[in-house]
Amino acid sequence: MPTYPTIESCIGQTPLVRLQRLPGPTGNTLLAKLEGNNPAGSVKDRPALSMIAEAEARGDIKPGDTLIEATSGNTGIALAMAAAIRGYRLVLIMPESASRERKQAMQAYGAELIEVSAKDGMEGARDMADGMAREGRGRVLDQFANPDNPLAHYRGTGPELWQQTAGEITHLVTSMGTTGTAMGCSAFLKEMNPAIQIIGLQPADGASIPGIRRWPQAYLPKIFEAARVDRVMDISQEESEDTMRRLAAQEGIFCGVSAGGSVAGALRLSQEVENATIVSIICDRGDRYLSTGVFAPRD
Repeated sequence: MPTYPTIESCIGQTPLVRLQRLPGPTGNTLLAKLEGNNPAGSVKDRPALSMIAEAEARGDIKPGDTLIEATSGNTGIALAMAAAIRGYRLVLIMPESASRERKQAMQAYGAELIEVSAKDGMEGARDMADGMAREGRGRVLDQFANPDNPLAHYRGTGPELWQQTAGEITHLVTSMGTTGTAMGCSAFLKEMNPAIQIIGLQPADGASIPGIRRWPQAYLPKIFEAARVDRVMDISQEESEDTMRRLAAQEGIFCGVSAGGSVAGALRLSQEVENATIVSIICDRGDRYLSTGVFAPRD
């Protein structure tokens, strides 16, 4: 009798593909990790399941409990999927500026949404989540401080990158929001080869890029360890969106704005190094940004 996978078992082992046209003439190899191929469509599927599964294993939560989380989008969608699989009620708090597709995806999985103003942003959403938890209205998994977030990448994403490149990876470029991807991958990859460089991306002043943040000091994720990032790049809105559109039109990779920023950073890095194997994290798919107009034809 055949053994069939569950939806949980389809998280991870995402493709790593070579960029063919955007890099131009170069002796470097530029690769893209297609995290949009996860079941709920983003890299956040990994920590979402990890945070719930590990909390269950410790006895901190049990099916039927209410979970609360502040999110700008991808983590919320991933948690909504994981909560649906495992039988939890989920309340998500997010800025009203999040795209319509993201909100509808969360609701499709059965999550309850609470919106805060764009002015209050993610800081306001995080404050509200903490307040609800103090009132006993549910448990906050807290992706920003939960070690089970980077643990998912230490156990999954990092080893996959090492295996898929046969240990030849020299640089990893990833957007930094909660910083879980950068922290977990860095911890694993530097155990394998301390010379591997981790490049984290943050938005340039004035940029508003979903999934990438320049946090005020008071809200800096507790899982973040500065020593695990070798270099931080500032990425502009224009550069991220332009690279995102070029990825779709020239590489056939349909992704979101922060993924465009990651590849923009990799292309910039490629001008500085030789004989390198540079990996970018394509953290989600472009279809959850269509209503924002970022893919509309430009004059």
